[in-house]
Amino acid sequence: MTKGQLSPDQFEQKSVLEKYQFDHQDDEIDLKELVVALWQGKITIIAVTVICAAIAIAYALLVKEKWTTETVVTAPQISDYSAYQKMVNNFQPVFDIYQGDGALLVSNKLDGFLLSKNLFQIFIQQYQSRANKKAYISSSSDFQAELTVLQKDMKEEDYKNAEAKLYGEWYQKLTENVATTKSGIESYTLQGIQHTAEKSFGFLNGYVGYIEMKAQNIALANLKSAVEGKHSELGQQKALLVDQAKSRLKSEQELAKYALKIAQAAGVSQPQQNLGNQELFVINIGSNALEAKVKVLDSLSLNQLNIIDPRLQVVDSKLNLLGSLKIDSTVSFQTFRYIESPEKPLGRTSPKRSLIAILGALLGGMLGCFLVLIRFALREK
Repeated sequence: MTKGQLSPDQFEQKSVLEKYQFDHQDDEIDLKELVVALWQGKITIIAVTVICAAIAIAYALLVKEKWTTETVVTAPQISDYSAYQKMVNNFQPVFDIYQGDGALLVSNKLDGFLLSKNLFQIFIQQYQSRANKKAYISSSSDFQAELTVLQKDMKEEDYKNAEAKLYGEWYQKLTENVATTKSGIESYTLQGIQHTAEKSFGFLNGYVGYIEMKAQNIALANLKSAVEGKHSELGQQKALLVDQAKSRLKSEQELAKYALKIAQAAGVSQPQQNLGNQELFVINIGSNALEAKVKVLDSLSLNQLNIIDPRLQVVDSKLNLLGSLKIDSTVSFQTFRYIESPEKPLGRTSPKRSLIAILGALLGGMLGCFLVLIRFALREK
């Protein structure tokens, strides 16, 4: 190999190096051309950006606004339903059990009516009820206006489906989300959505008031049902005891009359000791006492049957108490408590007009650049 000549390996390395330098030079040229192409197409990019931004702004201005009023509720405190608690406790003696030895067993039948979590559960169940939402929504003038438009614009066969869809959309305007704190206390965030702050506030407040009335009526109806059930039970119990007392009175009358005849026949007029205490017809008290006993038993009326069976007196006392007590449907109490009271929203939930405009402009800029690059690529080919 002479001086100045390259070996095969050196020649190959030189070729690779020259190729890399050439490709690198081409890349620089391509990048420069792209920048130049974008600069030359700046009018297109600006125009597309402006158009997209204008469309986004128009959409943001035309789309219906959504305003959301929120409130947070939880189970009531005892002070929130003290009047209701007092009314329930007035019925407690009716449910207590009085034993024969005088002992009193306190019934827990009414305990569930006084648990705050049970009252709160009634409120939440009624809030979630679709039937209640439908009844409340149907009274809204805005909903009726939308319904009227549907009736005018649609055929009768399509109207039912459209009506169901409209109700579904309005159901979503009354929502609830549950949260549980570390202490185990449950709270719910209630939301009402409308097209203005005032309507949103009134919409949620009206529904909460409507549901509160429903929950109170259900709590009172549950108590009334329990009291009426107890009244029916006591009536049946009294009828049974009266029947038993009548049978016992008749039996005592017959026994006393037969004992009187036996005592008179035996000439036993005065009380005697150790004279047939265990016999069927006891004559040891003498005919004089037996005659008085027969007269007393014959003179007993139905109103005096409690002498025969003292349990009748307890049942009568409970029935008299039930007759004097009434369930006051106007009693004031709460089935929930506000953690955060509802207030008029200060800002709309949607649309976020500034964000929509910015996103529209960004989309327009990207679309403009894309169009310019596509045109450049086609021209190069």
